[in-house]
Amino acid sequence: YAAGHSMGEYTALVAAGALSYADGLRLVRERGRLMKEAGEKAPGMMAAILGLDEAQVSAVCADVSARGGVVQVANDNCPGQIVISGDKQGMEAAMAALQQAGARKVAPLAVSIAAHSPLMQPAAEKLAAAIAATPIAAPRVPILANTTAEPITSAEAIRAELVAQLTGGVKWTASMQYALAQGVTDFVEIGSGEVLAGLMKRIDRQAGRRSVKDVDAVRAFADWLAARQNQAG
Repeated sequence: YAAGHSMGEYTALVAAGALSYADGLRLVRERGRLMKEAGEKAPGMMAAILGLDEAQVSAVCADVSARGGVVQVANDNCPGQIVISGDKQGMEAAMAALQQAGARKVAPLAVSIAAHSPLMQPAAEKLAAAIAATPIAAPRVPILANTTAEPITSAEAIRAELVAQLTGGVKWTASMQYALAQGVTDFVEIGSGEVLAGLMKRIDRQAGRRSVKDVDAVRAFADWLAARQNQAG
């Protein structure tokens, strides 16, 4: 499987051969431009909630939304680390309620847009046209979709996912749990840091984790992969 967190979903698609590198860059640039534009027209907030599970945070967000605010779970990163997103009214009410519900920490993020929330709907509508005009192929391996935590394997499903993830939450915990349930034992993060490997440690401490972030790590990963393939026969 391949998976990418939020914008990283485009990276996963390029790695899996569903999207060309150039088209991936173009779409990411357009996505960022449209999100910034949407954020300027409808400013929002995001905050990290530590110490509560996804069900608790979702219930609070649903209660606040029912009373007129805009707030929802934007990222379910790992057990005990949830990010919420929405407008000022909804976010302030939700943050206060989550603090009262026993959150260990409620930390506003240094952003002025509400990513992965309904406030990004104008961006999603405009990005849909760019995605529709971009060549997309079936991936070489299934992509674990951010918004459903389930595998997608067709160009049509990929197009729908890329539009949906602008307003939908990133179900990262559920995505990794799906992979574990399918028998995946090793998780390899390819990028400049070790954030996802750290999240995986919180999701399942027994899972194999590797971070490939520089030339030496690429060589070490290639050696490890060759050894695994030799062991498999």
